[in-house]
Amino acid sequence: MHQSDQDIRNRLLIARLPAMPQILIKLIAHLQADDAGMPELAALIAKDAGMTSKILGVANSSAYHRQDKAVSLEQSLVSLGTDMIKTLVISESVFQTFSSFPHSGSTDLRAFWKSSLSAAVMARALAKAMAYPHVEEAYLAGLLHNVGRLALLATAPKEYAFNFTARDDAALCAVEQRTLQITHAEAGAWLIERWHLDSFLADSVLYHHEPLARLEASHPLIRIVRLAHVLCCHADDAGSITQAASLCGLEVEVLETLIGSAARQVELAAQHLGIDLAGADDIAVPPAFAPPLDPVQQRLSDEVRNMVLVSEVGQTFARQQGETSLLEAITRSARILFDFETTVILLQDPTGHALVGVAAGEQQQRLAGFSIPLAKGGALAASALECRPAFLKRDMPALGVVEEQLFRILGTDSLVCLPLVAGQRSLGVLIGGVAAWQIPASQKREGFLRAFGNQAASALETAISARGLARRQLDHVADEYRAASRRVVHEVNNPLSIIKNYLSVLDHKLEKQEPVAGEMSILNEEIDRVGQLINGLADLQPVAASGVTDCARVVDDVLRLFRTTEFLPAKIEVLTRLQDGPSEVEADADTLKQILLNLLKNAVEALPDGGRIEVVNRGHVNRDRRLYLELCISDNGAGLAPDVLANLFSPVRSGKAGAHHGLGLSIVHELVTRLHGLISCRSSKAGTSFEILLPVPVSNGAAAASGAMPALGNTALSS
Repeated sequence: MHQSDQDIRNRLLIARLPAMPQILIKLIAHLQADDAGMPELAALIAKDAGMTSKILGVANSSAYHRQDKAVSLEQSLVSLGTDMIKTLVISESVFQTFSSFPHSGSTDLRAFWKSSLSAAVMARALAKAMAYPHVEEAYLAGLLHNVGRLALLATAPKEYAFNFTARDDAALCAVEQRTLQITHAEAGAWLIERWHLDSFLADSVLYHHEPLARLEASHPLIRIVRLAHVLCCHADDAGSITQAASLCGLEVEVLETLIGSAARQVELAAQHLGIDLAGADDIAVPPAFAPPLDPVQQRLSDEVRNMVLVSEVGQTFARQQGETSLLEAITRSARILFDFETTVILLQDPTGHALVGVAAGEQQQRLAGFSIPLAKGGALAASALECRPAFLKRDMPALGVVEEQLFRILGTDSLVCLPLVAGQRSLGVLIGGVAAWQIPASQKREGFLRAFGNQAASALETAISARGLARRQLDHVADEYRAASRRVVHEVNNPLSIIKNYLSVLDHKLEKQEPVAGEMSILNEEIDRVGQLINGLADLQPVAASGVTDCARVVDDVLRLFRTTEFLPAKIEVLTRLQDGPSEVEADADTLKQILLNLLKNAVEALPDGGRIEVVNRGHVNRDRRLYLELCISDNGAGLAPDVLANLFSPVRSGKAGAHHGLGLSIVHELVTRLHGLISCRSSKAGTSFEILLPVPVSNGAAAASGAMPALGNTALSS
């Protein structure tokens, strides 16, 4: 036999086990809805042709039908009643699923069917006696409590064929653990979790062989299934029945009444489902058998199995989407692979000085504020710092308060502390709660534990890195958006100020009944420009519109705005020389207007006591084998301070009032660059000049290159 054939857990993961029918999953959701009634149940059944046929068959049987005429689905539902319908749907769905297991058709399942039906009937009766509100859930749990035996038979038919019919007791679980490294209770719980059924269903299956003394504080469904199992499979064990009855708060006399009516209900259920139970009690039920194993062969098998499992869980972790999903997969896998009763994870905080609880696994609410300083010592901190597993028992000397807290939180008397190590760095600790008698077995599997911890840590490190990258990307986008917002607010102030001033001009002209068509046109243009600027906020990297613009016309428009709206004080003189050469450039008119508005506003602010501003077209400039038009805006103010000049085109805080001052020149630089132009500044005590190179249209550039270059503007600028 190939070594990996003994890896039953891995084979369970890849086996083609059947999926649970959708009607059962929907029925469970229906049962959990407080306001769901017969109409909803009827609609659910009508969608499943097989289930409809089953309901009609039972309703038309002699047990229910008293007329010659066949009844419809609606009549069937009324005659059968809600309880019988739910029982039929649950039973038929489960037995359809059971029949789909590999090897189920070639195996005598009569004893298995009878045991499952008996447990289901008893579980439902016990639920009613205990006033447990979800009696159908109890019935389903009883039906499924031994589904793990079918899963093991399907996965390992050679190894499990004999023990499938063995007596269902603790000895069987021990043999399964020895030969397959998994019990049928664990396999059943794993399968139910894979079907995404209610978690307490999985727990009731997982613990149906658990010692009764350990189930005192467990969920009612767990205790119900445990007692139903004892009544069905160990009816001759009076001591266990008495103890289990006490666990459920029931008297033995009550159980005797329930047992008396259960046999007839099992017979009827089997009849409705078409299952032949004749001779089921005559099938031999031998004790579990485990063939002797060579210790060397067993050790080799264990090593091979562990390697395969580590590879499989690594792939499982890699498929998880997001850190939360990964943490849940880690805790779930650890619980199944190492038989942990409860599992929690503590991760190092960002400072690396403490272990803190994470929202995954059991007891996550209590662990939300849990923190363990790594510098204070203690067995748990040592396990994380030294990157080695620790096996702790409650009665060990010198345990700290932290460990005592975890014992109470997890409700166990022993802990397995597994550091999650990636490379040489411990990311945290996975803690599993186990019984004291399990510690030696866990210590023997230390190598496997370490390998599992390394796989989990590697996946966690990748997830944490991805989270950090995502956060940095979000921060970058947020910074860009804030910068864009400041830019838009700054630039919107220009047209808004123009609009405000033009409204005053408009009001004045209307009083005198003078024509206002020109002013209305300018207002419309500026309102449109406000809209364009605001729309640009949606694009963090806006692209300037293309086109050919007459630079002289734009300068005239801007200067007219300044003069008309009193942006330009009377004590400031503006000189223009724009007709000395060609003035067409490759630029969007609105973008060029925005550039000129900012530069002219800066020039005006540089002349508080009056002065002169010049706007000059210096003609074409050849730069890097491309032609540009040079436009110069200068003033004769006091010049820029050296520190301002050094950071001229950066978005810095200026000394001017307002939340967005200091952005203007950075915006000008951005706009010029967007137009594929260049801008430079010269400043001294005699004044400041901004020289802009804007691309010339290709046709004009060709003409200029052939000899139409004006005399002005042969200055080469540095950007």
